[in-house]
Amino acid sequence: MMTVRDIAGALRADVEGDASLPIRRVAKIEEAESADITFVANPKYLKYLDATRAGAVIIGRKISASSRPDGRNPVYLRVDDPYASFLKVLTLFQPPEDPLPPGIHPSALVDPSATLGSDVRIGALAVVGERCTIGDGSVIMQGVVVGRGVTVGRRTLLHPNVTIRDGCAIGSRVVIHAGTVIGSDGFGFAPLPDGTYEKIPQLGIVAIGDDVEIGANCAIDRATMGETRIERGAKLDNLIQIAHNVVVGENTVMAGQSGVSGSTKIGKRNMIGGQVGFAGHLEIADDSKWAAQSGVHKSALQPGGSYFGTPARGFREASKIHGAMAQLPDALNTIRQLTAEIAQLRKEIEALKAQP
Repeated sequence: MMTVRDIAGALRADVEGDASLPIRRVAKIEEAESADITFVANPKYLKYLDATRAGAVIIGRKISASSRPDGRNPVYLRVDDPYASFLKVLTLFQPPEDPLPPGIHPSALVDPSATLGSDVRIGALAVVGERCTIGDGSVIMQGVVVGRGVTVGRRTLLHPNVTIRDGCAIGSRVVIHAGTVIGSDGFGFAPLPDGTYEKIPQLGIVAIGDDVEIGANCAIDRATMGETRIERGAKLDNLIQIAHNVVVGENTVMAGQSGVSGSTKIGKRNMIGGQVGFAGHLEIADDSKWAAQSGVHKSALQPGGSYFGTPARGFREASKIHGAMAQLPDALNTIRQLTAEIAQLRKEIEALKAQP
């Protein structure tokens, strides 16, 4: 069991209170007990600070923490970034385990022409195809299929049942979660005069940059020609569809059930909420923000914009429209009432005209 002093040393935190207090576990601030450590980073959780039963709380250096009337204040660990510090504490209490033991499982199938770096680990029933290159320290877990000619960088982790199709390139320190398919065929079919469709060959690849993380059950299609690219540092949630020839820019984050249609290029550091849909052949500027369920039908070329709605509009315009829509039922009742009054007035006018 660690003490507050141990944790403060790892975080370079200033301690207010008993540094010898033993800490048993990490907990949420509203659920923590006397031997637990928690944190406050979001201002909306400050309301819990005066009532929490936590033994220790990680807080910012400038947050005001008043003394309680009963004198039962938690120990405060003051840091520059409470959230980042809390993540570090999580790993202190539960260090990551090796996902696989060293070596190659006897049931794995590794083609003799594949090149494996040092300390590559391959799980049961995994397949590594012809002419593949797997970098030092990478982990290929159970049931993964790595197609012909695939390159995988150093210290990359492919979770169970990931499929990397032929020719694709995966960078270093990439994490791809279970069930995701990299390099599935793009959705390309040419209509024929008889009403049927002929498949367009999908001859490109998917290229994934360093430090990318991709969630479970995503589909990232290979390019028709050239590359579909997920650039360095991008983070994709579960259940995301990326179509052929799409570019997702560096350090862009995308929440679950979003989809990007073919040949759309998303800039760097975009923040994309859940169930956002992008039409094809769009250009999206750097540092754009997209609220959940936005439907993006045209390019956004101005960096730093915030958007929501379907069709997606600038935040201020969309807010006005959203507010106006909420008033539509009352407005409709008013219109109906005025229409009825106008009709009555017309009857009265016609009746006056008819008098001798």
